[in-house]
Formats: sequence, structure tokens, C-alpha cells
Amino acid sequence: MKNLFLKSISLIFLFCLVSIKLLSAETDSVKSPWTPKGIVGLNISQIAFDNWVLGGDNAITYSVFGNFGADYKENNWSFINSLKLVYGQTKLGDAEFKTNDNEIYLEDVLSYNVGWAVDPFFSNTIRSTLAKGYKITKEGKDSLIADFFDPGYITQSIGFTYDKLKIFKSRVGVAFQETFANKLFQFTDDPKTLDEQEKFKFETGIESVTDLEWGFMENMMLTSKLRFFSAFDRLETWDVRFDNVISAKINKLIVVNLNVLLVYEKRQSLKTQFKEALQLGISYSIF
Repeated sequence: MKNLFLKSISLIFLFCLVSIKLLSAETDSVKSPWTPKGIVGLNISQIAFDNWVLGGDNAITYSVFGNFGADYKENNWSFINSLKLVYGQTKLGDAEFKTNDNEIYLEDVLSYNVGWAVDPFFSNTIRSTLAKGYKITKEGKDSLIADFFDPGYITQSIGFTYDKLKIFKSRVGVAFQETFANKLFQFTDDPKTLDEQEKFKFETGIESVTDLEWGFMENMMLTSKLRFFSAFDRLETWDVRFDNVISAKINKLIVVNLNVLLVYEKRQSLKTQFKEALQLGISYSIF
């Protein structure tokens, strides 16, 4: 747990330093082309019983998060950077806390406006978990299914992007994806090599990413990200990640969040994964 907090604090601190440095570049006469963004928060839900005869058990769920960004726009160049950090746990009754939210997602997109309907771009994305994640087996034992950069994904993509609308942008391109593993070799192992287990896997394929940020009411916002990826040698199977958050702002600090996440990745599970969470949260804007 100590290492987890050190990792997340270090990442947040580094990103804040970079953003503050960029912000300080502004002068009275010239405005900096950089726009830093930063939001940190805490989501929590809880239920407790005492002498309750209708059944039930005490439960508490929490998650801490940080959403940071540093956007550069000048002349025809656009450089959009975002970092998402999330970690959460659930405790039911007398059981120990179990990890239920666990992610780091870093994305950088560089594009150039050439005057067409779409613009050429280059992107780099890093995805991983922040800490160990477990699955409860039928025997009641914890089975390790994720750890920091185990697996870890780094994806570079080059192609064309459409970002002419304020609330909508989409890109598609040829992608190069590297998968790293330390103990969970099922994400990287090549079944053709029976005598060894590879810790690294390289794939070339197609990636599509679509983002939507829609303020459909004065105090409500829908944020959505849809990603597809498939390697050229398995175009019949696509990895899908569809992440949606509806936020309703009650006041400057209190927010109600509804998160719906759908994931399909054959190497993780043959079934579509689904997560839904409705939580009351505290959100604070740094920039």
C-alpha cells in the first residue's frame, strides 16, 4: 500500500510541476499557448446496520481520483495531454478491503491543422493498474489478476483525427501496441513457443478512439471515451473499451457521479466485462 501511494503521489506531483511551470510561462503581454487542467476528488458510498432484523451487512466503498491535463494550441499545432489516476476499495462486513477501481491512463495526442476536414496526428497512450488486483475464486481464495505494469500497455498510433467540434473528437490510425508482463504471462505469452513464456508482446494493428464531452444541462456533464483496437493478424477480434461518466454538480465541491464501463478483451476474458457505480463525491479543481 505504501508503494502504491508513493507511485500515485509521485505521478500527480510530477504532472502538477509541469503544469505549474507551463502556467508560469504567461506574461502580461503574451498569453501562454498552454492550458493546464487538474481535478482531484473522492467518491464514497456507505451503509451501516445496528439491530437490523431484515438482514444486510455493513459496507463501505471509496475511490480517489485525479484528472489532469496540459493542452497546447498555437498556430496550426495542437498537443493534448491527459492523465487519469483512479484507486478504490470496497469493504463488506468484517471482510478485508478489496480493490475495485485501479487504473492509470496517460494519453498524448499531437496534431497539425492542414486545412482539411481531418488532420494528421501522432498519439501515445500508456495504460496500467496502480496496484494489485484480485479475483475471488470458487474456493474463496484470492487470485492475482493485475499489478502495476503487469500487464502494462503502451500504444503509438499515427493517422487522421477530426476535432472540429467542441464536444466531439475522433481519430483512427495504424497502431503499434507493446504489452508488458512480469508474472501474468497470459497477456504476453506466444502459444507457439511452448518452451518459454514471453514477458513482452508487440502488435501492429488499427486503433480508433472517440471522445465526447457534452454538457447537456447547466450542472450535468457526460464524458465518454470509446476505444477499439485490433492487430492485423486477428482482425476478426477487437478489443473494446467504452468508459462513460455522468457528473451532476450540486455545488462547488459536491458531485454525484454515475460511471458505466464496458470492456471486452479476449486475453482477459471471453465474456464482456461490465462495471457500474453510482457515488456521491467531493471534487476540487486545482486549475
